[in-house]
Amino acid sequence: MDVRQLTYFLAVYEHGNLSHAASHLAVAQSAISHHIANLENDLGTRLFLRKPRGMEATAAGHRLHRHARAILQAIRAAEHDMLHDARDIAGEFAVGLPYSVMKGIGVALMQAILADYPKVRLSIVEGLSGNTHAALLSSEVDLALFYNPQKDRHVTIEPVLEEAVLCVGRADVIGASDDPITFEELSRLPVLLLRHGASSRALIDRPGLLNRLEANARLQLNSVSGITNGMLAGLGCTIAPQVFVREQLQAATLHARPITDPHLSRRLFLGHRRDHPPNRLFEAIKQLILTLIGQEVRSGRWQAEVQFPGQSPAARSSSG
Repeated sequence: MDVRQLTYFLAVYEHGNLSHAASHLAVAQSAISHHIANLENDLGTRLFLRKPRGMEATAAGHRLHRHARAILQAIRAAEHDMLHDARDIAGEFAVGLPYSVMKGIGVALMQAILADYPKVRLSIVEGLSGNTHAALLSSEVDLALFYNPQKDRHVTIEPVLEEAVLCVGRADVIGASDDPITFEELSRLPVLLLRHGASSRALIDRPGLLNRLEANARLQLNSVSGITNGMLAGLGCTIAPQVFVREQLQAATLHARPITDPHLSRRLFLGHRRDHPPNRLFEAIKQLILTLIGQEVRSGRWQAEVQFPGQSPAARSSSG
């Protein structure tokens, strides 16, 4: 197995067609077919089913795809790390951001990349927290942020911040008072929740409490906009951090109350795969993200407590 074989394999996998893969790579179709056949012989298994309209990956092909993406990304990262010094950060980079983080720093991150890193091509993959973790494991992204993650031996994680989880809804649903609401009182309200699993655990990492809320939640969605629109329509309330609905809180279309007995909070982590050693590009993007989060927290626009060391002067200047 070599880099050329993996490159050809990945092209066929992603295009699903030999001729399209050949056109994309600007090589002869026969060359790709030859290398795929050799790769299958070397591995002792079929990677594709040849069909009249294209190539369909087998189970072995799907498994190899995960490895091939990771290997080729690591090779590209090594090339950029060796060819460019710290004054010339360049390359392609993908980052996975959960919805709350995208709301908090998404625009600022895009502005900083365009202004300060002209040789960087950044891809941002937004999703629920569980999805960003899955994207990291599949090598779809190089770095991801996620809430309340489970331990995973494949991933190195670092704490970023901790934020309170609030009861959020229209005042006529949760009450117009700013006083705290107990969890017992909250559990008796109509609640809109993210569907069970990693997405719900990102909001509350206590299975017993989560089960109580889910038991009374007649509506469970895998849609952030659906939950927000449902609250605005008065269909129920939810549990969420301030940054999740800060525009609606500022406009007074939604109201928030602290939760007590118990107090609820969640922790944001930054992670990367252990088998993808950080390089200069990784460190630059990571530091930029942490700098932007720190700025949002210090300004009060993101109500949270940061849990990472202070940024260096160079990092502060790079973010503008």
